[in-house]
Amino acid sequence: MALYLLYESASGYSLFLAHGIDQIGQNTEAVRSSISDINRFGKVVQLAAFDPFESALDALNQCNSVSEGVMTDELRKFLEKNLPTVKEGKKPKFSLGVSEPKIGSHIFEETKIPCQSNEFVLELIRGVRLHFTTLLKSLKPGDLEKAQLGLGHSYSRAKVKFNVNRVDNMVIQAIFLLDTLDKDINSFSMRVREWYSWHFPELVKIINDNYLYAKVSKYIKDKSTLSEDNLSDLTDLVGDEDKAKEIIEAAKASMGQDLSPLDLMNVQQFAQKVMDLAEYRKRLYDYLVSKMNDIAPNLASLIGEVVGARLISHAGSLTNLAKCPSSTLQILGAEKALFRALKTRGNTPKYGLIFHSSFIGRASARNKGRMARYLANKCSIASRIDCFADSSTTAFGEKLREQVEERLDFYDKGVAPRKNIDVMKSAIESTQSKDTEMETEEASGKKSKKKKSKSVDNGDAMAVDEPAATANGDAAEGKSEKKKKKKDKRKLDQEDQTMEDANNGHAEEDGMAKKKKKKSKQENGDDLQAPSDVKKKKKKKSKSEDMLIMRFIWCEKKSSKARFLAATGTPPEVQQLDELGRADEQPMELISHGFVW
Repeated sequence: MALYLLYESASGYSLFLAHGIDQIGQNTEAVRSSISDINRFGKVVQLAAFDPFESALDALNQCNSVSEGVMTDELRKFLEKNLPTVKEGKKPKFSLGVSEPKIGSHIFEETKIPCQSNEFVLELIRGVRLHFTTLLKSLKPGDLEKAQLGLGHSYSRAKVKFNVNRVDNMVIQAIFLLDTLDKDINSFSMRVREWYSWHFPELVKIINDNYLYAKVSKYIKDKSTLSEDNLSDLTDLVGDEDKAKEIIEAAKASMGQDLSPLDLMNVQQFAQKVMDLAEYRKRLYDYLVSKMNDIAPNLASLIGEVVGARLISHAGSLTNLAKCPSSTLQILGAEKALFRALKTRGNTPKYGLIFHSSFIGRASARNKGRMARYLANKCSIASRIDCFADSSTTAFGEKLREQVEERLDFYDKGVAPRKNIDVMKSAIESTQSKDTEMETEEASGKKSKKKKSKSVDNGDAMAVDEPAATANGDAAEGKSEKKKKKKDKRKLDQEDQTMEDANNGHAEEDGMAKKKKKKSKQENGDDLQAPSDVKKKKKKKSKSEDMLIMRFIWCEKKSSKARFLAATGTPPEVQQLDELGRADEQPMELISHGFVW
């Protein structure tokens, strides 16, 4: 049996034919020994066909398909062109050796070409890779290396490239910077307090907030210049008139030393830097919240943006966090305590970074471990939904948060929580309802746009047609009216024919009336009418058809069959129907007067 080898290089697909397989007996050790020697290996393996890639983009697409185990159309054409045809019902006399079993199974499913991937085939392909430039003589020296380098860069770049709006690396950097800013602002604020306290030590006890202290110290500058005139401005800064009065009174009897204008200027500049950092920290927090709502909306709605961002940064990425089981997620951030407990055989930690969640703080001391385990379970579910879901929604995160709230009530009050399956069903229903609402809104928007465009087009058409109509005169109007009348006649004739076919047993008087109607319509068709008159006739016709009362007489006799005849008399009342129907040989009129009998 002939053995062909498929080798995917950076320059194209190549097919090699292995000779002397029966003599070797598929001995792997013999192949390994012959690989290093090109003279021996060249006698066993020879080039059968080569198909180069058209461009670098084509090479990248083929590489991606092969890595995923998918046979492309180009590869299929190459194999069908250069391999013997496989006849149905007959065993093929060849086999194709591939490096990956996944792509081999796909080739067999699509083309019925028998494929194999074992140690013997892998050794042969390794030899082909080693001596590829020698076996393929059309390649110039250095071409394969350049193709491999370019394909490697483009393949790596394509693997790294993600959706710009869902890059979790930005969240990792933002939370690191946020933590750093918190530490820096705290230390700088303490420095401002210590520095300005040499001049105004009483201000520290009056104002506790660091940002507000920096604002007030920058405004006061020299305490000796502070008077009652500054009360309104101080009240605006502090937000409390009593505190503002207290600051003014304290400045009058302050024990601090005087500072030179140069020292006060440096204190003010440093206070301004602290204020700028605090404002930038607020903007960075808003940015982090928006990014978390884009990347992990369910995790953010469940546990909060900051704690969720810390979990993502500690795991390395959202994908790594989704891969973590809930037991690992529970103790993320407490690795030192865990290994210390394992080393000393003590108690392992119950929680890590999720301790900063408000749910753990609200739980009682004996339920903190249970709450941490339950919260880690829900965080694991939310992270997986955020990572692998196609569309971003907060419905699942909100429902999971409700579950955690119910679990807290269960621990405190004993109220039984809902089942997981019911909660997930409600979340799925809410997402589906939102999707349908969005679709209906889009459809209504498109319809309104179409209506506007049609109205604009009709207005333009009317404006263009007006002078033409005046020029042509009444002749064009007569032609259009005739065409309309012909269409109306056809419709009315079709309706009359359907009515005649349905009511074969109608009385002759109705038939005569219909013929008279037809004659009158034909006579009136020759005269010209305005389009408004035609519309009125249409409306009258439809109303008359809707208001028609079909009357049927059902004659019930022993020797005769049931017949349906149309009656022309006035219909009896509905109350008389029962009396008429009880008679054995008396006819009963069924009146379809808006009722179903």
